[in-house]
Amino acid sequence: MNTRKSIIPDNPHALYKLHGYSPAIQSGDLLFVSGMVGARKDGTPEPDLKSQIQLAFDNLQAVLDAAGCSFDDVIDVTMFLIDPDASVSHMIEAMKKMYREPLPNVTAVGVNWLAGFQFEIKVIARIPQK
Repeated sequence: MNTRKSIIPDNPHALYKLHGYSPAIQSGDLLFVSGMVGARKDGTPEPDLKSQIQLAFDNLQAVLDAAGCSFDDVIDVTMFLIDPDASVSHMIEAMKKMYREPLPNVTAVGVNWLAGFQFEIKVIARIPQK
């Protein structure tokens, strides 16, 4: 019996196929979302930092939607930032648009490489029971 199910958004960007990974995996009522970046449809980075961060959240929204979730179902958030000083205000702005109380727990980590991207977000969510 397979306990994992791949979740793919309606209009996935090219990175999933190019690099061979699932946007998210459902296991029981948990959803484990791969790191979402501000990738355009062709997989290239959105060049403007603020827009790239918002696009990462939009790409995350598409995966959550495909799983029947919303940002309200997110439990755990991990964000990776190439330049935390430049990114944090845009990250907080995007989070305020997406999350409501109670807020999920958040970990932000400064890193030195994200394959051409400046920001990445990964989450764990609980899929609502129907």
